[in-house]
Amino acid sequence: MSGATMRLRVELDEPRCVAAGQCAMIAPDLFDQRDEDGVSVVLDAEPAPGHHDAAREAASACPAAAIRLVRR
Repeated sequence: MSGATMRLRVELDEPRCVAAGQCAMIAPDLFDQRDEDGVSVVLDAEPAPGHHDAAREAASACPAAAIRLVRR
């Protein structure tokens, strides 16, 4: 994007999540897990540009492909 900062939205398909915890380990500022079932929770749905690489890595590492990144 010329002159503008790219925005990224993090979306989680909860029913698809298998509670592996990869996202929370890779990007703890963006993801956590619920205590009762281990399903992931998005902590920051629109992270700052400095967290975009971690969001991409977490999405890539998700064994259930439950994380979707939307460019805005």
